[in-house]
Amino acid sequence: MQPDQHSRPTGRTKSRRLPRAVRERQILDAAVEVFAERGFHPASMDEISETAGISKPMIYAYLGSKDELFLECLRREAARLIDAIGEAVDPELGPDEQLWRGLQQFFAYVNEHRTSWAVLHRQASSQGEPFSQELATFRSRAMGLISTLLARATVDSQTPMTSEQLEPFASALVGACESLIDWWIEHPEHTADGMAMRVMNLTWMGFGDLIAGRTWSPAEPS
Repeated sequence: MQPDQHSRPTGRTKSRRLPRAVRERQILDAAVEVFAERGFHPASMDEISETAGISKPMIYAYLGSKDELFLECLRREAARLIDAIGEAVDPELGPDEQLWRGLQQFFAYVNEHRTSWAVLHRQASSQGEPFSQELATFRSRAMGLISTLLARATVDSQTPMTSEQLEPFASALVGACESLIDWWIEHPEHTADGMAMRVMNLTWMGFGDLIAGRTWSPAEPS
């Protein structure tokens, strides 16, 4: 009897070798998921290996130890968030619209990537060095974007200001956004646009007065 020429060959088919970049992305995706769900210390490389479908020795070969893997997760998630905000801000728009678009994208990104935010903010801020330093680098980049934008808004005002002068305002804005997200996690019924509008009203209404040269000062003692 002749073998069926249409029958499928027996035996294991050799798997196609994936490019390094694809493997690393698979590992980082799995690591972010596990770190966000379990926390840094309880998370194990075995669990990350199982989630990624990649052997543990291969994870060590590509991205190193658990500490090194966590750092790479932080760097990637921070870069993705900053890039998303930067792409949303059209320099042809007015400064208020630029800030609005940036805030919209920030809250929309966090809403869509909750695991990313859990790793980037909650996990990194609680683990100490070197992870907290990576979070500080992310905050510094975010403050740089905002202070440059605010400085641009003052160019034609009565009191033009440099980005360095506006760094405290940028720092306050970044802190406000982070705190508001903590509140938002407990009140998920609110929308990303609603969160962005709250920050916009809190920030821009007051900043508009500053641009016009109107500042608050305490009453003189009697």
